Amino acid sequence: MLVAYFSATGNTEGVATAIAERLGADVFAIEATQPYTEADLNYSDDASRTSVERADGTNPELAQVTPDGWADYDTVLLGYPIWWGEAAWPLRTFVAGNDFDGKTVVPFCTSGSSGIGGSADGLEELAGSGDWREGARFSSGAGDEAADWAAGLGL
Repeated sequence: MLVAYFSATGNTEGVATAIAERLGADVFAIEATQPYTEADLNYSDDASRTSVERADGTNPELAQVTPDGWADYDTVLLGYPIWWGEAAWPLRTFVAGNDFDGKTVVPFCTSGSSGIGGSADGLEELAGSGDWREGARFSSGAGDEAADWAAGLGL
């Protein structure tokens, strides 16, 4: 079992770590080659990196697209922050760059206000394979709640 996550500010990392610890899962941090700065994440600035990437549909380059031992994982919990109602852009690169055939995939997200919405559906469509399960949304600092949720999935 693998918990793969992208976290720009640490919120998703906290939730992902709690889930992985509870499940005894391996962890893979999805990292952009060029890390996001606070200015990059300024959603109210049309010239910020995230705004430009959103408008262009950019799939950011990742430091490592495929986790070591990827073929050996049959279950992947996939975590990300919500940006403009969608999964953060680095997830597009990660999902498009990996084969999910034969894997059970359970998405989870962090957000201050938005729900998981169609973000997981978009990733599932991009992946084109895998058994994608219903995911959940957590707020910052909800590690225990997320760990309880994950433990209750019966994976």
